[in-house]
This record gives sequence, structure tokens and C-alpha cells, in this order.
Amino acid sequence: MSDFSTLALIVIAVSTALMAFIQIGVLIFGAVLARRVNRLADRVEREIDPFMAKVHEMGDQASHAAKLASAQFERADQLTSRLSQQAEETLDAAQQVIITPVREAFALIDGIRAALARRNEPSAEPPTRSPTQAPDPPAAPKPSRDKDESLFVG
Repeated sequence: MSDFSTLALIVIAVSTALMAFIQIGVLIFGAVLARRVNRLADRVEREIDPFMAKVHEMGDQASHAAKLASAQFERADQLTSRLSQQAEETLDAAQQVIITPVREAFALIDGIRAALARRNEPSAEPPTRSPTQAPDPPAAPKPSRDKDESLFVG
């Protein structure tokens, strides 16, 4: 059995040496691969840096354009609100200057027409009543179409 134990020890020694050589080879290959990956990463980084700078520049320009657009919209909003306020003030002034005196003039003309109409009516004496007779109920005033038309503004 001594030959068998010697043979087994030789096989164990050779297999241990072979495993050590394989592990050293893997370590060397790993180091070479790591160096190549680092060089590739450096190259990609060098090539991407100008692209990223352009992307940052475009982002800055887009931000600046958005700020300018926002300021322009704000100015437009202020302009429209001022314009609407001035239009409202102008219409109010026009109403005070034009419409109110026209209404007053129409009312004066209606008053003159009514006075002339009463003046031209024939005067009739009311019939005499007996003291036992009840007085006539007052007549309902006739709606005047001229008065209604003078009040209409349109």
C-alpha cells in the first residue's frame, strides 16, 4: 500500500499545483479585463462629456426661454386687464355724458307734449250731481305709449 499512498500523494500534489496555476491565470485575466474596462470607461466619459455639456446648455436655454415666455404672458395679462378697465371706464363716461342728457331731453319733450295735449283738450264742465248720488270712481289713467317709448333706450 505504500505505492498507492505515494501515488495518491503525487496526484493530490499535481492537482493542487494545477488549481493554483488556474487561479493565478484567472487573477491575471481579471486584472487585464479590469484595466480594459477602466480604459473603456475613460474613453466613454471623454466622448460623453461634450454631449452632456451640450445637453446642459440646451437645458439652460430652455429654462431661459420659459422665463421669457412667462414674463411675456404676464405682460399680456396686465395689458388686457388694463384695456378692459379703460374700456369700462370709457363706457361709463359715455353713458354719463351722452345717455343721461338724452334721457332728460326725452323726458322734457314728453312733458311738453303732455302739457300741449292738455291745453288742446276741450274743456267740459262736469255734470251736476245730486247730493244723494255717489261720486264716479276715478278713471284709470290710460297708459301712454309715448311715455313708454321715451323710457326705452336702445
